[in-house]
Amino acid sequence: MRSAKPGDVVRVHYTGTLEDQTVFDSSEGRDPLILLIGEGEVIPGFEEALLGMTPGQTKNVHIPCDRAYGPYNDNMLMDVDRSDIPPDIPLESGLVLQVEENDGIYPMMVKSFNDQTVTLDSNHPLAGRDLNFTLTLVEIVRNLTAGSHGNDCGCGG
Repeated sequence: MRSAKPGDVVRVHYTGTLEDQTVFDSSEGRDPLILLIGEGEVIPGFEEALLGMTPGQTKNVHIPCDRAYGPYNDNMLMDVDRSDIPPDIPLESGLVLQVEENDGIYPMMVKSFNDQTVTLDSNHPLAGRDLNFTLTLVEIVRNLTAGSHGNDCGCGG
């Protein structure tokens, strides 16, 4: 049976949990995630865990924060004047705002606030956290490195 390798398009079911077993994401009740191994579509540790898996195989993996969303970075905190936030937005810690910068629009979470300032956090919500996943490789759909009509494309030729 063929095992997953870079260049494979795979379908995978997953459940992600924190150290305290809190589920933060899962494909349960949904279609499996489809991704191309080697393209960085998911966190590095998730992608690495799929390598060598065969269809139908399930495994549990622990992914340290440096192979997930990276360490928490205090330099990604930004204080803004409360008056820069539209008054019709009811502030609360954990609220995610879309903030426009010179090079695009970014999600930032309200970390704290008072009458004068709002501290926004642009770290990923899971930055600094080790993650655990249960992965089930449902299917290796095809291998894109085999050419547009390689043996694994399922197109018959």
